[in-house]
Amino acid sequence: MEQTWRWWGPNDIITLAHICQVGASGIVTALHDIATGELWSSDAVAERKRTIETDHRLGLRWSVVESLPIHERIKLGEGDLGELLDTYRQSMRNLAQHGVTTICYNFMPVLDWARTQLRAPLPGGGSALRFNVHEFAAFDCYMLQRDGADGEYSAEVLDRAKSWFAKATEGDKRQLLATIMAGLPGAFDRYDVDGLKTMLAYYRGIDRTRLRENLAHFLREIIPTAEEVGIRMAIHPDDPPRPLLGLPRICSSAEDITFILDAVPSPSNGLTFCTGSLGASYTNDLTAMVHRFAPRIYFAHLRNVTKEKDGSFMEADHLGGDNDMVGVVKVLLGEQKRRRDAGEANWRIPFRPDHGHELLDDVGKATHPGYPAIGRMRGLAEIRGVMTALAAEHGFPI
Repeated sequence: MEQTWRWWGPNDIITLAHICQVGASGIVTALHDIATGELWSSDAVAERKRTIETDHRLGLRWSVVESLPIHERIKLGEGDLGELLDTYRQSMRNLAQHGVTTICYNFMPVLDWARTQLRAPLPGGGSALRFNVHEFAAFDCYMLQRDGADGEYSAEVLDRAKSWFAKATEGDKRQLLATIMAGLPGAFDRYDVDGLKTMLAYYRGIDRTRLRENLAHFLREIIPTAEEVGIRMAIHPDDPPRPLLGLPRICSSAEDITFILDAVPSPSNGLTFCTGSLGASYTNDLTAMVHRFAPRIYFAHLRNVTKEKDGSFMEADHLGGDNDMVGVVKVLLGEQKRRRDAGEANWRIPFRPDHGHELLDDVGKATHPGYPAIGRMRGLAEIRGVMTALAAEHGFPI
């Protein structure tokens, strides 16, 4: 599998030279400076590609776009979407023109992901991302004061949420809000409590069925362009895979993924298989899912989580936690072999070590949450070892 690395662009303190040193060859990035809904021009795409690929000594290429974001109005199905969809299609054409043909995207309303701790302490002084359900419930029920929120949590979780809120300082509450807001897509919107309430109000009346219909409409509009220019769209699962703040989630289970792939049954309509997002649910069998969807998996995020019965979870070591990483990698390598043997040109599946613990010299550095250098380098090295062992045992191409 192609070893890739998420890079946040020229302002990332982890440089392209650093990425070369960790052994990755593919860059996963986006034009983060362009607001959602605006055009990614051919010139802008070309400039980013030159930045990544000009120094041939580094051996890097722009492998995957993550993400070409979808405007909230498309998710809402609000008003005349023609201009937004035309812009999205033209951005796809401009990417394909410069050889960037795998696009990871998501259809999560308002929040792309949610955690309650960005630096939960680990033994020895490192830190990890963590989701504490009682803290999220405290935010939802007592800070946001969302109508009906208390009916969505167990009595035990609500008791712990009340206790946390009663003891929390104003600083604790501000920190929790900032942590949850870290999951907003892009760098253009950060809400206070009132602003988040206003945003959530737009989704009143948007239930799971309606959001599914809006996604299906989006796919019907853009997949023909993907087919035309040779792009593979790869939807990212919900993180975590459950409703949040009263917002529906529609890419959380095998049944959800089947609906999405069947909505427009095209080889251009595919999946980003994220072991951490899907693996945060007790009801998801990752081994069964990766077998079932392997032919439509065009990108993989490989990370691990340790789950707790109340719905909380912790980002674990890449080969630790609850998910069978070795089993997932084995299936993906087998799918690569099938594609290669079938003569498919793009037979390699790019993957990246998703997230990572903040370790050693990365502690305290201004990296993006979940994206320090050393923790991800450790994860990449561990997965590379798994790949090498499986390839030697089964004759898989890597």
